[in-house]
Amino acid sequence: MATFIIRHGQTGWNAEFRLQGQRDIPLNDTGRGQAAENGRRLRDMAGDLSGYAFVSSPLGRARETMEILRRAAGLEAQGYAIDERLKEVSFGDWEGSTLNEIAAVTPDKIFERRQDKWNFMPPGEHAESYEILSWRVGSWLKSLDRPTVAVCHGGVIRCIFKLVGALSSAEAADLDIPQDRLLRLDDGRLDWL
Repeated sequence: MATFIIRHGQTGWNAEFRLQGQRDIPLNDTGRGQAAENGRRLRDMAGDLSGYAFVSSPLGRARETMEILRRAAGLEAQGYAIDERLKEVSFGDWEGSTLNEIAAVTPDKIFERRQDKWNFMPPGEHAESYEILSWRVGSWLKSLDRPTVAVCHGGVIRCIFKLVGALSSAEAADLDIPQDRLLRLDDGRLDWL
């Protein structure tokens, strides 16, 4: 059962290396182009998409990516579900800042994060670690019961690589997650396309 997982297209904050987390930042023009190209690539690789479930993170950048992707694949924009479990990790009080900006104020926290990025929890009431995020992502993975196309976030995909790809916490936390490729999960195997 093939599942295609796509990171949302680029936003202005991605281009500025700002931590977005659960802030609702829209796609920029580059991100809209990435979403359209991923939709065409998906159509060409998967063929008939009528048997696929489509699901997105509730955040606007993921929904916009999904709608552009669906149109580019020849489908109506709105034919997808929302799943809260696919929401990005929360960076708490750090959202909107770059790591350099944070390091200028609290270098000890940046050092602490470097020591164990997977389990590090930023300051803030709703902040999460990647480990906490992986509990949501694991629940979503267990719920898959048919071929699926999912649009989500870099942190979610890092968790998928740890949970399915058997990467260590350190390897998964430092993975580069592209916004212009498809990730296929099929029979326990992960492949960038």
